[in-house]
Amino acid sequence: MTIGFTSRAVVSTCALCTASLLVSAPTVAIAGVDPGPRTTAGALLYRPGTQVRPRPGAPEVPDPSALSWLVADAGTGDVLAAHDAHRPLPPASTLKTLFALTVLPTLPAGIRHRVRERELAGIGPGSSLVGVAEDRTYRVSDLWNGVFLSSGNDAVRVLAALSGGWRATAERMQTKARALGARDTRVKSPDGYDAPGQVSSAFDLAVFGRAGLRNHDFARYCGRREALFPARDGGTYDIVNTNRLLTGQDGVEPYDGLLGIKNGYTSNAGNTLVTAAHRDGHTLVVTVMNPRSGGGHAVYEEARALLDWGFEATGRVDPVGTLNLPHAGQLGGPQADTATIPSARAGDSPSHHPSWPIAAAALAGAASVSLYLRLRWGPALTHQGERSASHS
Repeated sequence: MTIGFTSRAVVSTCALCTASLLVSAPTVAIAGVDPGPRTTAGALLYRPGTQVRPRPGAPEVPDPSALSWLVADAGTGDVLAAHDAHRPLPPASTLKTLFALTVLPTLPAGIRHRVRERELAGIGPGSSLVGVAEDRTYRVSDLWNGVFLSSGNDAVRVLAALSGGWRATAERMQTKARALGARDTRVKSPDGYDAPGQVSSAFDLAVFGRAGLRNHDFARYCGRREALFPARDGGTYDIVNTNRLLTGQDGVEPYDGLLGIKNGYTSNAGNTLVTAAHRDGHTLVVTVMNPRSGGGHAVYEEARALLDWGFEATGRVDPVGTLNLPHAGQLGGPQADTATIPSARAGDSPSHHPSWPIAAAALAGAASVSLYLRLRWGPALTHQGERSASHS
């Protein structure tokens, strides 16, 4: 395994954050050996290849086939190991984590809404759907079940319409990403459907997943295994979470202590997953993006291997970076993600706390020139305009 290579970054400053200069130099790496002294916090994560800093006796890090992956301690924010953590890749429906972080606090769960036909316009071909029907009334909580369990792009469309519209929601998501310190993400389609220029990274998705665990309603929705969804005829039907590592469906063994979060797939992005699990007083968050071998369930098995390694390696490796980057809350701006990380249980009902009006949700403190860091990766990215054959 190669640990660390040269990298180049462009650094700029902004009023909201103080940028650090990332300096890199050629390294000679040996598997299982720290490539050198620590530089700026997080600089290792901008180097291509696998980054890990094992202490004597630490378990050997797995070698997944995914283009990018990351393992972090959700409590401390320490990144235990990563591979091409900031590589920009299409995220598929894992981007719905950012959608939920942006919109969930603005819409009380008990609101009832009668869906209009125009609110379902523009859904991409091949999108996964939960079955939202025009002229049917839904609670906001029903729609969130559709987003988290069925990855329903139809439910996303309606919630975005309730939250100011498709384009405004994308802009607010972009602002939210910056407020969380996630600089790799470019939002074009709030549901994660393939769109030109839309990318995220294993690092950013881990930031979103960790923030989601700190929101009690997000944590309950993402950890729910099944729910009843209103049918067109006035009845209900069962929907089951598409995260097979949570449910154990399709021959995938469920992971003990899994808290859920979000999976995704498009023909352009491949399979993607951001997930978390809790064991022995520790919560880990893992991102896996686009496994290159092993079939459609490889994303779950590679995540399983990384979770197993992370729990065994906790306290036996030194961090290679941190998810605790400057964001609006640390700099005096809005800070919503203050709850402790919960242990989500299937079947829990989201709390119905009062929320600010929808318009007030756009305050995320947006307008400034921000730190922009970009790597020049060897292989060119796949075409972002390719449409999905299936999207979950």
